[in-house]
Amino acid sequence: MSPQINPSAAKKPQMKRSVIGAVLSALFMGLGQLYNRQYMKGILYAVLELFIIVVWYKPIMNGLWGLYTLGEQQQVRGARGRITEQGDHSIFLMIEGVIVVLVLLVILLVYIRNIIDAYKTGKMIDEGGQPKTFAESMRNAWDNGYAYILLTPAFFFTLFLTVLPLVFGILIAFTNYAAPVLPPLRLVDWVGFQTFINLFRLEIWSNTFYGVLWWTIIWSILATITTFFVGLFYAVIINHKRIRYKKLWRTIFILPWAIPQFISILIFRNIFNGQFGPINQYLVKLGLDPIPWLSDPTWAKIALVMVNIWFGFPFWMALMSGVLTSIDRDMFEAAEVDGANGWQKFWKISFPLVMFATAPLLIMGFAGNFNNFNMIYLFTQGGPANIAYSYAGSTDILISWIYKLTLEQNQYNMASVVSILIFVIVAIFSIYNFRKTRAFKEEDMIQ
Repeated sequence: MSPQINPSAAKKPQMKRSVIGAVLSALFMGLGQLYNRQYMKGILYAVLELFIIVVWYKPIMNGLWGLYTLGEQQQVRGARGRITEQGDHSIFLMIEGVIVVLVLLVILLVYIRNIIDAYKTGKMIDEGGQPKTFAESMRNAWDNGYAYILLTPAFFFTLFLTVLPLVFGILIAFTNYAAPVLPPLRLVDWVGFQTFINLFRLEIWSNTFYGVLWWTIIWSILATITTFFVGLFYAVIINHKRIRYKKLWRTIFILPWAIPQFISILIFRNIFNGQFGPINQYLVKLGLDPIPWLSDPTWAKIALVMVNIWFGFPFWMALMSGVLTSIDRDMFEAAEVDGANGWQKFWKISFPLVMFATAPLLIMGFAGNFNNFNMIYLFTQGGPANIAYSYAGSTDILISWIYKLTLEQNQYNMASVVSILIFVIVAIFSIYNFRKTRAFKEEDMIQ
């Protein structure tokens, strides 16, 4: 008689080694590797966590405290303004706190990698394999992770030289860091979205913001379109078959782009001077009234667009000349056979091909003109003055207004808010238009 098997006495499934290793590494780095018999790797992970706990614990906690509180001890001054107690510097504490947060993110990545490594090694053992030795692990990391090893220095440079300033600039928008609240004499506090609310609700700020934003958009559109079509005009003229000495003309018209813009703008500022500028001098000699180029808001804006054409059209002319010369001549010959005139050949053949090749750069040109600080500040310095604006002139764009808010008026929190809004506006416009561009649609189809 065969013995009966009791179902309750059947062998229960054991917990997989991969799960145990992952749990152990989650509790303390390196325990999962030690459990999976990867002793050297486990010791290194454990030493790293011990080093963080023993050596970095206090700096990390101090950095997080500083980021949370922005300081508690205000600077104390005694008789004759002499400093008796230095106090906390809120901005330094904020920067140190951001650095600590970024370091913690790197540590978190190492921690997650430690858990994944323990899980994968345990799974390999569950499937009947053997854990890799330390030498094999190092060889595998070098062979399969060579690209990541080379990118590691660039990652840290980007993290602390690009991400850190960006995060710091964004955080300033959520504080009251503006005159007269300037450290170390005064402590900075977190105010949340109050600065954003003030920008849109307080008339002294909202009138300036909407006025400057409206002119910034108009300026960006005019500066981009005028340079584009003037460059297209000269490119078409120079590439016409009846024009001789094409290289000479291209060289002459490219000179405005070759001369340093800083010097040229200052020269044009003197040319358009309302009192002794040569333009107004010639107008007076012709019996006409001088034009208030830099003292009247409308004329100042017109002068800005005119001068910007001088600087911007050579780039588009050179770019479009290359596009026009690369068009197959057979297309024009076929159009002539069909009876097309010069305008029809340009509108149906040349212009669509030029737009197809330059539309993405046209969007980038708009973004560049949106932040064209040099042209505005060097030529008009944002003037003439506008009594309805706060710390801005009639021709100021958002980026030049930010310059005045920071370096001239110490309104750092408001400047940070405006910077965030500039990023949002330009990003939305650029992404939308890039997605609508035919060149990018065809690129997606190719992929």
